[in-house]
Amino acid sequence: MAPVTEALKRQRSVLRFDADRNVAFLAQGIELELHAADLARVGNGWLEATGNAAHLARVRARAATRSVALDARPFGSEEELYRALGLAFVPPELRQGTDELSQAEAGDFADLLALSDVRGAVHCHTTFSDGRASVLEMARAAHALGLEYITITDHSPSAHYASGVALDRLQQQWDEIAAAQEVVPIRILRGTESDILSDGSLDYPDDVLERFDVIIASIHSRHKQDRSTMTERLVRAMALPVFKIWGHALGRILNHRDPIDCDVPRVLDALQSSRGAIELNADPHRLDLPPQWIPEARGRGIPFVVGVDAHSTRGLQALVHGITQARRGGLRRREVLNALTADEFVARVRPSP
Repeated sequence: MAPVTEALKRQRSVLRFDADRNVAFLAQGIELELHAADLARVGNGWLEATGNAAHLARVRARAATRSVALDARPFGSEEELYRALGLAFVPPELRQGTDELSQAEAGDFADLLALSDVRGAVHCHTTFSDGRASVLEMARAAHALGLEYITITDHSPSAHYASGVALDRLQQQWDEIAAAQEVVPIRILRGTESDILSDGSLDYPDDVLERFDVIIASIHSRHKQDRSTMTERLVRAMALPVFKIWGHALGRILNHRDPIDCDVPRVLDALQSSRGAIELNADPHRLDLPPQWIPEARGRGIPFVVGVDAHSTRGLQALVHGITQARRGGLRRREVLNALTADEFVARVRPSP
């Protein structure tokens, strides 16, 4: 490993290298841990490095029942190792020691959501609110990434802090969307990120909400309401008859703001009984809904959207972080609405039935 570590130390982004632990400390605050394995045992090495303790314990227990000596037998790939245990390959994101081995015994993970599955950039802001790029610039950037559609979901009137789009500016925005649509092949959908007010209502009139292609409903204020009040606020919002995407659901900002306090299962029940989906917010500062709640929503049959929450053209590239969240939660392609075509997506998320 010496040639690798010496080359790594010469990289400008490496601030320090701990030789005892084989860990490089990068300028971005990331720790890079190095592992070594003989070529014939690469599969063994990958498993040890990527599975958590509970997953490894279950793999070893299964190996023991099949008389497979993992420590003695070399595996050139992870696929070969899992196959020897009578299992489909378990992607690293799912090696959490829950029910992934049962799933791998019953079938494979070929339809686990992948970056290439996502067709649309959902949750995009422009200069009409607090974004830094125009509608046309955002559309062109999304098209350059190979996406087929983009939702322009600027903030709504209550978001004074973000120059939310008031009613008297809404037609101007829609005119700009129509003009941009004339010059780009990507489909541009009219949307809003509408604030969930303290009483659980949304801050556009119903007749206006029904004219959007897509509605993201999010909390941006009064995050510290007590658990009961916050739960009732969200239950009322999720029960609204319009189709809504619950945006950055628990409002967390990593290392800055804790998730809101609410009875999440009750809110999910309200959404299940109404019309809506849940955003997996890909902004690396949010990564919200937290993955531990994804199985609860999946069990209720609630669909998801991977949202970029992009405030610039560069922000569109955050999509990959949302995919990681989705995969950690076990989401399959069929459960993610923006893996649909533009026509299919619009049909599913249209506010009015």
